[in-house]
Amino acid sequence: MEETTLPQPGTVAEPPAPEAPPPDGGAAQPAETPLDKLQKELDEAQAKAAENLDGWQRERAAFANYKRRIEKELADANQNAAGRVIARYLDVLDDFDRAMKDQPAEGDAARWAEGVALIYRKFQNLLEAEGVTRIEAEGKEFDPNLHEAVMHDESEEHPAGHVTEVLRQGYKLGDKVIRPALVRVAK
Repeated sequence: MEETTLPQPGTVAEPPAPEAPPPDGGAAQPAETPLDKLQKELDEAQAKAAENLDGWQRERAAFANYKRRIEKELADANQNAAGRVIARYLDVLDDFDRAMKDQPAEGDAARWAEGVALIYRKFQNLLEAEGVTRIEAEGKEFDPNLHEAVMHDESEEHPAGHVTEVLRQGYKLGDKVIRPALVRVAK
């Protein structure tokens, strides 16, 4: 064991010898203190946390967009399926329309026709409850998105390009056309 000598009372201790300059001749770098090290670790952790938060927020927004897109696609698929099913019943509604035009006014046939009219109204109400609406066409300007022109004719009553007669009613389910109206259009 090495003995250390203590300075004698009344004498001054010598200061420690200066450190030798680094071999590259540059100025000496101060040693990193524990506080500096902790500050550096804190800065790195905060940067990593900010990066993780940004990534999480991006993924959350992407998931919300995905969810909205899937919900819209599902709603569209449901509407398309309902539209295909409803379109099959529109021919029956057309038959009811024709039957109601020739409805008898008197006798037993008139009472029977009233029953048929009641069924017709129930059928129309059922379709309306499902969101099915008629496409208004008579006298309107021809719209190829809503109407299908099958004939053109001269008309004094209607301006050119307007529907003069509806030959078969058209229907929409919400905003989607499930069957365009067959129409005659003025030249």
